Amino acid sequence: MGRVEGKVALVTGAASGIGRATAQMLAAEGAWVMLTDVQDDLGAQVAAALGPNARYLHHDVTSEDAWIATVAATVRAFGGLDILVNNAGIGIGVPDITKMSLGDFQRQQAVNVDGVFLGVKHGLAAMRQAGKGGSIINISSVAGIKGSAILAAYSATKGAVRLFSKAVAMECAAARDGVRVNSVHPGIIETPIWVDILPGAPGSNAGPDLDALTSAAVPIGVKGLPSDIAEGIVWLASDASRYVTGSELVIDGGFTAA
Repeated sequence: MGRVEGKVALVTGAASGIGRATAQMLAAEGAWVMLTDVQDDLGAQVAAALGPNARYLHHDVTSEDAWIATVAATVRAFGGLDILVNNAGIGIGVPDITKMSLGDFQRQQAVNVDGVFLGVKHGLAAMRQAGKGGSIINISSVAGIKGSAILAAYSATKGAVRLFSKAVAMECAAARDGVRVNSVHPGIIETPIWVDILPGAPGSNAGPDLDALTSAAVPIGVKGLPSDIAEGIVWLASDASRYVTGSELVIDGGFTAA
């Protein structure tokens, strides 16, 4: 307990999945947490359950004005910004890239890449202004490391996040601003994103059978949970990872090692 005691964290996409688990674990470890999402009912419920150390804001990560307002609100509410988790993202699976619409390609880029860029731009500025350093954690994917036949456009966004994180980490290191930047690469994790990446049977709102998928594709044979990823994020947010920057933390049950 207390790994991030007294630190201020901003977590995007915090209403469900990895974002929710991360917000919950950061709060449990002593952080003040601003949760943001576009799923307002769910986000507000998560924040309310965490108590007075957490608040929720509606936040479209593709909007620069929204980022300016969100970072300002976080600083105003909690007195600063020490941890930024750029987690908001969408997945659009298309088996044939020639059938993907330009609109879907651009929408996925806007959320997954523009959203991370804007978060880093405005979150880093707030950290530098405070002069206390900080930790920026950008959520990529194993799809940003190895290709997938149905996720070409998604992989493009997650590969961009991976190298963008490394480049900004080198910029911060050169500036000696005390801000560390790393990316996290989840494997097959039980989250709602799978409904859009790999839909289940036609007419069904369910995603794929993750147990069957992991049994076939993941060396350790089991799917990951959002809490597995949150553990890595909290470690990167804490002072225990003080010497880690420009790195990629892969949490995938051995999927990319195979």
